[in-house]
Amino acid sequence: MTIKEKKLVSAVIYLHNEEDRIAGFLQKIIGILDQNFQSFEIIVVNDCSTDNSIKNIKALKDLASSHISLVNMSLHQGLEVSMTAGIDLSMGDFVYEFDDLAIDYQESMILDVYYRIVEGFDIVSVAPVTHNALSSKLFYSLFNRYSKSKYKLRSERFRILSRRAINRAYSISKSIPYRKALYANSGLKMDVLEYKTIPRSYPRSNKEKGIFRNKMALNSLIIYTNLAFRISIGITIVLFCLTMFSGIYACAIYFSERPIEGWTTTILLISGSFSGLFFILAIIIKYLSLIVELIYSKKTYLVESVDKI
Repeated sequence: MTIKEKKLVSAVIYLHNEEDRIAGFLQKIIGILDQNFQSFEIIVVNDCSTDNSIKNIKALKDLASSHISLVNMSLHQGLEVSMTAGIDLSMGDFVYEFDDLAIDYQESMILDVYYRIVEGFDIVSVAPVTHNALSSKLFYSLFNRYSKSKYKLRSERFRILSRRAINRAYSISKSIPYRKALYANSGLKMDVLEYKTIPRSYPRSNKEKGIFRNKMALNSLIIYTNLAFRISIGITIVLFCLTMFSGIYACAIYFSERPIEGWTTTILLISGSFSGLFFILAIIIKYLSLIVELIYSKKTYLVESVDKI
């Protein structure tokens, strides 16, 4: 007989037009949690699904009628915002985040991350050994290079958080444009469990999710890294070097031969102005990044209703 854990756990699941997968996914998650935990809750965040996803969930009400809460977003707001709404509703000592319903890992890893986090970690993720698309590699490479966090981001399938990690995240920012980046910058202890992917017959995400993901990637690079500031400083340094070269060249022409009257001062003025312009822009970008951080201190999601299924 399995000795059930006494801790209350929550599972927050993102849902948008997944009518073919949601029923099977919920059955697996509920079965695992029910077998191993005395108390648990399932929070499904419905990001305005237009198919039969909700109908298929309600067909499972006899399986665990008291465990499933359905958060209906007022409009399609994307993964990050929707998951934040679900986490706000969660009450568990530990919270699972399932961003995607695709399972290419051993189901036993759902328990492995729990046993790992109770060893003293606050955030434990499950990540494949191999990376995904080239665009993901490029994003993570840029982010990790210019981020101040000692933890490197990578493609993940799901994660579990302690209540302390959630409280710390919201003490940093009330709005979370990119959860993984915020967790990595929380200063708490993190760990990653790797696995080799197993075959699956369906894609991980669709084009519609990709639109929100691209926007999130751009926002994250601006908020959590100093990439934009580094670029502007780099351009400033290049232009300053060109200014110095132009000044030396203009002085050489002035003393070696008689140029057209005003040519030397015009060249010096133009080259110096461009260098100064980009230096000012670098300062402006730095201040704008601080303003963006203040803007993201507000909550930005809208919930239509919360139903018990």
